[in-house]
Amino acid sequence: MTTLLAGATQVVTCRGPARARRGGEMADLDVIDGGGVVMADDGTIAAVGPEPELRQAFPGATVEEVEGVLFPGFVDCHTHAVFGAARLADHERRARGVGYKEIAAAGGGILASVRDVRERGSDELKALMGARLERLLAAGTTTVEVKSGYGLSLDAELKQLDVIRSLGSGRPTLVPTFLGAHEVPPDYRDNPDGYVELVVNEMLPEVERRGLARFCDVFCEPGVFTPAQSRVILSAARRHGLALKLHADELDGSGGAELAVELGAVSADHLAAISPRGIEALGRAPATLAVLLPGTMLFLGRSARAPARQLIDAGAAVALATDFNPGSSPGMSLPLMAMMGVSQLGMLPAEAVTAITVNAAASVGEASRRGQLAPGFAADVVLVALADWRELPYWYGANLVSRVWIAGAACHPRLGPINSKSSPESTQ
Repeated sequence: MTTLLAGATQVVTCRGPARARRGGEMADLDVIDGGGVVMADDGTIAAVGPEPELRQAFPGATVEEVEGVLFPGFVDCHTHAVFGAARLADHERRARGVGYKEIAAAGGGILASVRDVRERGSDELKALMGARLERLLAAGTTTVEVKSGYGLSLDAELKQLDVIRSLGSGRPTLVPTFLGAHEVPPDYRDNPDGYVELVVNEMLPEVERRGLARFCDVFCEPGVFTPAQSRVILSAARRHGLALKLHADELDGSGGAELAVELGAVSADHLAAISPRGIEALGRAPATLAVLLPGTMLFLGRSARAPARQLIDAGAAVALATDFNPGSSPGMSLPLMAMMGVSQLGMLPAEAVTAITVNAAASVGEASRRGQLAPGFAADVVLVALADWRELPYWYGANLVSRVWIAGAACHPRLGPINSKSSPESTQ
């Protein structure tokens, strides 16, 4: 059944080439006042344009009246949504002035989530992740990249990736990433190179054999994995058919952005501590996007910010994501990230919208199918209760998303609990 979405104040199409927009291109959204969207019965977009023209061209279409602004479905291109309990003790320690590395040394941080995930069954993790995906969907997110990385053993990493796959046939659309190199587990603290060998020789071959991931990511950061270790893991991942991502220059600079460009990674993520050389490299990179995560530094109470303005002015392609995770960024709203892109990172409103649509789609290998409202693309559409598209990164603290369609089908999130009542933190 062909459906015409009619009555919108504006349609933000982001129409253009099926690739990331770089530099000055990011400010070109293509907005149609009084526009409409025609969704075909195969789940793709048949046409976008002025509403009177669409009514004439598709006289047999079912007309669905809407009120507000239509956007392409938002794409969250960096999350860690498979976890058990929230890290409430870490949050309280930060409020008392304890730093990130001190929290980790006291048994908190990533390793707290690792202990938690190892103890939980797949069904419980699936139920928790499913409820969180509904919250993301309610905020307009139609495609979500989800990483493993809270297992740090072969069995636990595979468990996380299996959970992602088990939810992959639902909504929103999921893109799985293997992040076995998220941290060095306690039993390898004195032998980090030995853990690198485990990731390369045991984890990656099994991930490939089971077809569990599209990307491989590594946390390249002083005190975690060095650039040399990251290169070994990512080079092996490429041999196993995975595209590459990199947690780069988050808290301290290490040349991660430069390494991502050198290896042809799809994205370098975080970048709050990127160097001038890293900015220049991303500005010239033909394929590597800068994925910025403003919610992380805000939640951690840090003053450092990723230099979005400098990156865009240098010609880089910039995307925004939530970094949704239990320790450093439990936020689930891409409109909120867009607001922070404008207010905290110096982006223009149009650039922020591009960063959560077409560029975010490009950073998860979906630029040919998602991120814009154009014929042939997936009919992933978000209706936001606004009068002007520029309000999207303006209002914050309230979810103004009123309706969501994925592949042309209306989605009605069922919102339930997002956290487990049981938590290992209760004994700490």
